[in-house]
Amino acid sequence: MKLPHHLSFAHLPTPLEPLPRLSARLGGAEIWIKRDDQTGLAGGGNKTRKLEYLLAEAQQLKARTIITGGAPQSNHCRQTAAAAARCGFRCILVLRGDPPAQATGNILLDQLLGAEIVWSHNESREAVMQATCEKEKATGNDPYLIPIGGSNQIGAASYAAAVQELADQLRGESGFSRFCFASSSGGTHAGLTVGAKAVMPQTEVLGFSVDEPLDVLKTNVAKLATETASLLELPFSFTPADISANADYIGAGYAMMGQRERETIRLLAKLEGILVDPVYTGKAFGGMLDLIRKSVIGKDERVLFWHTGGGPALFAYADQLV
Repeated sequence: MKLPHHLSFAHLPTPLEPLPRLSARLGGAEIWIKRDDQTGLAGGGNKTRKLEYLLAEAQQLKARTIITGGAPQSNHCRQTAAAAARCGFRCILVLRGDPPAQATGNILLDQLLGAEIVWSHNESREAVMQATCEKEKATGNDPYLIPIGGSNQIGAASYAAAVQELADQLRGESGFSRFCFASSSGGTHAGLTVGAKAVMPQTEVLGFSVDEPLDVLKTNVAKLATETASLLELPFSFTPADISANADYIGAGYAMMGQRERETIRLLAKLEGILVDPVYTGKAFGGMLDLIRKSVIGKDERVLFWHTGGGPALFAYADQLV
């Protein structure tokens, strides 16, 4: 695969670790974890990989201001603010809704990282992002607009490269029957799908939706995976039928924590000393554990959970966790 020009500020390769105590507790599949929560940049997470590619393009275009958006506790926005600070860009974050009474979790970190926060209130977040971009253009601040989640073919290319990183770490050892991970805006899902087809074609790339209906997620990921493969000069195209996804564990909805998420967070923390969050990784990890318990993921499988980060958001849910 022919990778685009990219910067280098993520801590790569991220650790690849077995989870022996959890695997023994469940008595099922052998579980491993890829620690993309350890990518650096103010708490780490999967978006740091994407930002190496996105901010490289911003530099090439001689942008001065980075604009992106997300939910109030967006991990993408926090990592974008950190990457912008690292690279000397001004950063504007468009967050959904209204400001909270007190800044906690990622909102606090956004502020510490020097980002300017614009709240969408009752307006469309995407419309406010576009209006903010036009305003910055008019004042000569040369904006570079990053889509929500960093999910375009440039950002997704970083996760095709991540599969090659994993293959290099394995050094010919046994691979994995499945990758499991949280999926929402689709960039990580698309990149892993392309990378696995190129490097680990026997591995199922199973994204657990945290918000989107199954048909919407598969359609979005297939389109983005095809665009990513084209960028990487790989002869692949994808239809929704080619995309592996599960939307059974969305629970009460996006950013809503239920009993499954709460139990999952506590179990992984107590058995392996690893933190997942209620919004993304807690939902996906809980879904994977349920499939292992139900033997949908078989006892003889070696499965990899791709940890996309999110730990800083835990502090915004303190009253629901303890």
